[in-house]
Amino acid sequence: MTGIKLEVDGAAHDVPEGASLLAAVRAAGIELPALCSDDRLSPAGSCRTCLVRADGQIAAACVTPAASGAQVETATDDLQQLRRDAVELIASALPPRALAGDNPSELAHVCRSLGIGPEAAQGVGGRGGDDSHPYVHLDRDLCIACGRCVRMCAEVQGTFALTLVGRGADTVVAPGTGGSWADSDCVACGGCVDTCPTGAIIEPGPARGLTSASHQAASLTRTTCGYCGVGCSLEVVTRDGEVTAVLPARDGPVNQGHACVKGRFAHGYLTSPERLTRPLLRRDGHLEPVGWDEALGHVARGLRAAVDAGGPDAVAAISSARATNEENYLVQKFMRVVIGTNNVDNCSRLCHSPSAAGLTASFGLSGGTDSLDDVERADCLLVVGANPVEAHPVVGARLLRRVLHGAKLVVADPRAVGLALHADVHLRPRPGTNVALFHGLAHILLTEGLTDEEFLRDRATGLPELTELLDDYPPHRVADITGVPASDLIAAARLYGRARRPAIVYGLGVTEHLHGTDGVRSLANLAILRGAVGTDRGHGVNPLRGQNNVQGASDMGALPDLLPGYGKVTDPAARSRAEAVWGVPVPEHPGLRIPDMFAAARAGDLRALWVIGEDVCATDPDANRVAQALDACPLVVCNELFLSETARHADVVLPVASWLEKDGTFVNFDRRFQRVRPAVPPPAEARTDFDVIHAAASAMGVDLGCPTPADALAECGRVAPVFAGLSHHRLDREGAIPWPCPNPDRPGEAKLYTERFATPDGRARLAAAPYLPPGEQPDDDYPLILVTGRRWAHYNSGSMTRRGGNLALDPVDFLDLHPDDAVRYDVQDGAQVTVESRHGRARLITRVSEQTAPGQVFCSFHFPASGVNRLTSDHADTVTSCPEYKVTAVRVAAP
Repeated sequence: MTGIKLEVDGAAHDVPEGASLLAAVRAAGIELPALCSDDRLSPAGSCRTCLVRADGQIAAACVTPAASGAQVETATDDLQQLRRDAVELIASALPPRALAGDNPSELAHVCRSLGIGPEAAQGVGGRGGDDSHPYVHLDRDLCIACGRCVRMCAEVQGTFALTLVGRGADTVVAPGTGGSWADSDCVACGGCVDTCPTGAIIEPGPARGLTSASHQAASLTRTTCGYCGVGCSLEVVTRDGEVTAVLPARDGPVNQGHACVKGRFAHGYLTSPERLTRPLLRRDGHLEPVGWDEALGHVARGLRAAVDAGGPDAVAAISSARATNEENYLVQKFMRVVIGTNNVDNCSRLCHSPSAAGLTASFGLSGGTDSLDDVERADCLLVVGANPVEAHPVVGARLLRRVLHGAKLVVADPRAVGLALHADVHLRPRPGTNVALFHGLAHILLTEGLTDEEFLRDRATGLPELTELLDDYPPHRVADITGVPASDLIAAARLYGRARRPAIVYGLGVTEHLHGTDGVRSLANLAILRGAVGTDRGHGVNPLRGQNNVQGASDMGALPDLLPGYGKVTDPAARSRAEAVWGVPVPEHPGLRIPDMFAAARAGDLRALWVIGEDVCATDPDANRVAQALDACPLVVCNELFLSETARHADVVLPVASWLEKDGTFVNFDRRFQRVRPAVPPPAEARTDFDVIHAAASAMGVDLGCPTPADALAECGRVAPVFAGLSHHRLDREGAIPWPCPNPDRPGEAKLYTERFATPDGRARLAAAPYLPPGEQPDDDYPLILVTGRRWAHYNSGSMTRRGGNLALDPVDFLDLHPDDAVRYDVQDGAQVTVESRHGRARLITRVSEQTAPGQVFCSFHFPASGVNRLTSDHADTVTSCPEYKVTAVRVAAP
């Protein structure tokens, strides 16, 4: 980047092209008050507190560009007095509490640094406030109308929920809807709280007045968010052993000083009275508290009995996408070394296993092809089967920001939500018709000459077979299959095909289908046809991961057919690497997938199942059959924070730590390893999963080695060369590092395949998979198609987010349906209805809107008591066994 040379108070400095004088002054180590400025926002220049003299002219530093050769003065007496006068004038309109000695606000700090005492605040107040929201309270008397909160909401979050109202000295911030804060469009990202310089907008409680720029706390811990797979860097404020606030890290590599309601505020579950703090053992049909020695002894005896009765394959484990990499590594090692089976799987089976299979088949590796930073540079975004505004809010905000700055946007999603509201073209395919949709786009790319012929010739295979297949997918036929008008299909293909640097981002709307792997591969075809993978002509194909470490759980080998680093258990070379490190033979036949585990338990073949951090009774499909499997299995062990529905079916329940109480690493959706550090200890007798697995192995008479999480990651690097360059020490020093990273002296690969693909011949592989219909179709008895997904305020089964203020933001589970269907089935908005499928029934509250298309309904899975996953079928992706959550035929009726 071209630099600018200038002088600040007589000393020479270099700043980047486009920097402001304020940035130049701060780069020189000089602090100026700047009450309307936040380096995450566009400058406003309204408060006039950052005055400097540039080449003899007094100017507001925040809105004045740095110019080469400029002479900047900051320290003259007249400038200091001008700044002091400006700050004093602002403070004079506020009530005395604005400058009270215990006020940690930016304004109070600035006043103290300028020698302005509390007596300067002479305002009488009386403008009132708004404390209707559980996480964001407004004190209008402290508002200085700087506009930072409004710009944060618009420019960073993209929600546009705030505005300034009133005139002159009476101007204050208010929700844009004109009502209460709780009833506004606010999604509680906390950005307004974090940027407010006066404390007018605060988080109530112990965190009152704290921001990421100003925190006065006994302890501060840098860690990585344990909710979704975005991987936000957070700073956890603690006092007296308790979390008082969680703040977004200003230098977070992914979130860049931003967060969402879950990472920022949803930590109340830590101190919930429902936290499990002692092991539970089932006696006479009841779970009773016991000591750790007794609980672990029972587990060890049960595991030995299972092996004695049915061999090692009579034992299985479901590892956790919520756990750290090191814990997942230890789980799979326990199963392969202590038990002697490959029966280990994780919840990627239920969400992104088609991504792993499809991306590996197309490109060679199981992760997304590019970093979020690369994706954000795209000039056309194709967002498919994902609602990142709600499910991955920080990514959603960054993508929306890119669109607002001029990038074209194509959204393919049955619902009109989130980014779809800002799309240049919104494709609304019938659920289950993705493959046909992608083939229709590919057909247009080929017929209109929008492909990269050189790339296809030199770096891809399979074009003749795909070309022949695509002859059957002209726009009019695809329109018949998908319901997407041919004109929209053509417009979308042209936007993607004519872009200079397109990027594809997708979610579970692509994978959770009967033919999810075909969907991933057909979507990857588009990037290959465009030459947009591994080149400077595009930014690839990138899945948004749902859980915080679903990528890492698979990376670590918690899969029945793959070892750490994705070495196949059937590959002698991969097994020999692991055997050399572990010192025991590794079984050569793949183990059971999660659905097969349940089937084996119902058949009497699986005699012990260890479920780590997954509420399978709430989150897995056909939940009634899952419960039957657990009841049939002689030993079920469950590691949990709370007494979940799965834990209620267990024989042993082990209380474990949450992500805020752990040491280790996570891998986010764009393959970045990041450190996780404990901010507080686990409550009472709860232990980390890492410690629990070690203790269970010891009870079985086996020492697993790698006594610390750092040792476990180091050992994993010896088993899997793709991770050999990673270590806790390096991550502590450098921050986020993407894999592949085989060398400790070289950076990881943020952008994959720049030289060759990781396939045997080094070429990307086009897939010619025909469209096949979904597993279920509507009929006269079940005329509606149910799609499930996430809402912004909650997370997965809601076990954490429903134990805190998020429940006030989203208290019940809704069934969204179109007004035409509400009339057709005589359903009123807000009415309780029974939703029935061929597999079960659930009870939900209706919400009538045009977000869903006629004939389709939508609900989340955050409230297990509603029974949503009793509705879903046992249809699953034919390649990976990923459930078809996105297509279930249902009907609605009065309760």
